Amino acid sequence: MDQLSPTRADAEAAAPPKAAPKADPVPPPAAEAAAKPGWRTRLLMFGLPALLVAGGAGWWLLSGGSVSTDNAYVQMDKVSVAAEVGGRITEVAVRDGQQVAKGQLLFRIDSEPYALSVAQATAAIDAAQVEVGNLSASANTSNVDIAAAREEVKFAQVNFDRQAALMEKGFTTRAAYDASRHALAQARERVRQAEAAAVEARTKLAAGPSSGLNPEVQAARVQRAQAEVNLARTTVRAPSAGRVAQADRLQVGQAMVAGLPALTLVDTAHPWVEANFKETDLADMRVGQRAEIRFDAYPGLTVRGHVLTIGAGTGSEFSVLPAQNATGNWVKVTQRVPVRIAFDEKPERDMIAGLSADVTVFTGGGTVAGE
Repeated sequence: MDQLSPTRADAEAAAPPKAAPKADPVPPPAAEAAAKPGWRTRLLMFGLPALLVAGGAGWWLLSGGSVSTDNAYVQMDKVSVAAEVGGRITEVAVRDGQQVAKGQLLFRIDSEPYALSVAQATAAIDAAQVEVGNLSASANTSNVDIAAAREEVKFAQVNFDRQAALMEKGFTTRAAYDASRHALAQARERVRQAEAAAVEARTKLAAGPSSGLNPEVQAARVQRAQAEVNLARTTVRAPSAGRVAQADRLQVGQAMVAGLPALTLVDTAHPWVEANFKETDLADMRVGQRAEIRFDAYPGLTVRGHVLTIGAGTGSEFSVLPAQNATGNWVKVTQRVPVRIAFDEKPERDMIAGLSADVTVFTGGGTVAGE
């Protein structure tokens, strides 16, 4: 039994020898240095963000803050041009989008009817002056008639006195006495009629206290002046400089109605921005504070400006149908106040009325010079 079972010492001798444990490799100094971040990397990783945060915080504290809104639009003065007299259009001198100067011809209306009105008014002046001449002659005639009537009164008075003396002595008849008395009364009546005619003629010849002219002549001259004004209004000119809009409604031969807008002139030389700020943004806003304007149509374009005016009422106050909050289901809504932003520099791109804009007002940075 002992011979068949190997001993423990023999088994341990027959087993293969165990491999010795491998030692960990020792890293070289260069690899260890590369694994650790250097001071420049640490500076970029931690110093740059800290610098940006500090700079932003300092700018915010120094500037005092700002308020912004994207509810803003470019505005321009617009003048609706209408004909002051009616008639047929005979000439159109402008086209849509054309830049015009003040006083430049826009369109003409048929002037022939108004020229005839001027001629008719001139004839009325001549007729009034002829009538004044007739009245003057009538006044002179009235003076002659007065003198003649007074002579007749004298003659009738003498005849009546003679008949009265004869009547007392009984040498005349009653009929002759009555006839002489009647003749005297008629002569006196003719004097009164002549004097009344003279007064009437002088009244018609009298000049007006304000104009110093005969009223009939003055009325005729005013009528001609009005006719000349209407004739001049057949030529419609630009009341101000600007760009023509909606001129496609003008066509030669079209009947123009007086007072109906024919086209619009947009003053592109003096734009501004109307920014509708929330009422909660107005606490620190003042007139003259600087602003920056950006436009949706022109990415990258920034224009400097300043607050020109702050609206006297909210937008809802000037609406056609103002909100009525007397009902029981009233909900408070933040109101918008229109703020007018003026440009401090000429934009590099042409402004168009109605363009959307973003406006930032710096409420703590003071005001622009001169405000």
